[in-house]
Amino acid sequence: MKKLGYLSLCIIVIFGLLTGCGNNSLKQVASFDKEEIDASVVKGTTEFAFDMFKQLNGEEENGNIFISPLSISTALSMTCNGARTTTKEAMAEALRYEGMDIEQVNKTYQNLLGYLGQVDPKIELNINNSIWIREGEPIEEAFISLNKDIFNADVKTMDFSKEGAADKINKWISEATKGKIQKMIEPPISQDVLMYLINAIYFKGEWTEQFDKKHTFSRKFRAGSGETKKVMMMSRKGEVAYGQGDDFKAVRLPYGNGKTAMYCILPDEAASINQFIAGIDGAKWNTIKKSLSETKDVTVQIPRFKMEYGIKDLKGSLTALGMDEAFCESADFSGIRDDVFIETVLHKAVIEVNEEGSEAAGATAVGVGITSNETAIVEPITFIGDRPFVFVIADEDTGTVLFVGKLWDVDEKQ
Repeated sequence: MKKLGYLSLCIIVIFGLLTGCGNNSLKQVASFDKEEIDASVVKGTTEFAFDMFKQLNGEEENGNIFISPLSISTALSMTCNGARTTTKEAMAEALRYEGMDIEQVNKTYQNLLGYLGQVDPKIELNINNSIWIREGEPIEEAFISLNKDIFNADVKTMDFSKEGAADKINKWISEATKGKIQKMIEPPISQDVLMYLINAIYFKGEWTEQFDKKHTFSRKFRAGSGETKKVMMMSRKGEVAYGQGDDFKAVRLPYGNGKTAMYCILPDEAASINQFIAGIDGAKWNTIKKSLSETKDVTVQIPRFKMEYGIKDLKGSLTALGMDEAFCESADFSGIRDDVFIETVLHKAVIEVNEEGSEAAGATAVGVGITSNETAIVEPITFIGDRPFVFVIADEDTGTVLFVGKLWDVDEKQ
């Protein structure tokens, strides 16, 4: 039986906010109107994706990076619906929603998440949201209703002080990510925790054209540190979307019917991977995509690899992007209730890339606490990923960036 490569993504919005644990059923976003997906909002999420990626890479240059910007932005967009005044403005700036009203953003997410859930019959892409509220604690009903209506969130009430409360939430996360993320919430749940908002995305699919295992071979990989090691290099030759620019070459490797794809981007040898990443933004990403064209007889070689990233605290990174007010006790989340602020934003992600496809999982935890009252090529073409490169997994139609990473090093055992 042929194995399926798959991606799964879990967004855990851990609100230190203050609903009941019914059954652990998952509610997938299903309906959508593609015409209601605003290109300017998607553009904003793309800018945020590369802002976040660059910020994290600047903090952690000498290592692998892997995140799901869609996970992070969805979680924070759910949160933003409870923000008011300057706190809302700061979150909109960091998320690159400047000049957009929240209704415009919400309508796009409502339809985008529904669209992504039906993007390709040959892949499985499930998106689920839930809210878990501490029993007996008041939350603005408009905030709950909006997240039900827009994000299709399944709302539950729970006594967080009971033994096993964290286990029930972790079970929902595990089911939503097919067991890839099994434990995000450590018991006992703090008395300061008011609410958890959780978004989970699960993707399963194969390469449109798989790599033949018979062509996988041992080859040297020069890590970002300069160390050389032997890795298992997957290889194929044929027609592929290939492009190059002054400082990069790139290939597009589609999944399923081609509605989603992984882009592998190899910087010019004259520039370091970190110098290249520092220059990536939405415009550069568009330049890379526009350079691609179907090209015959391209040799593509990329290593089999597994990567685990985090748990990474994004608080500092988001502060650097302009969201600092949301982390202060003076933050205005009165759309939720009067006495809360974001304590932490945690992100964890893993990915495996092999001959069949890709398998990944990610989780973002937003902890909100209660205040203390306080071009064409004619020569033979190759894409040889034997040194650090950037990879992006994106939806082709809307341009939504699902995952982005930097392969700095590869474990020789893979």
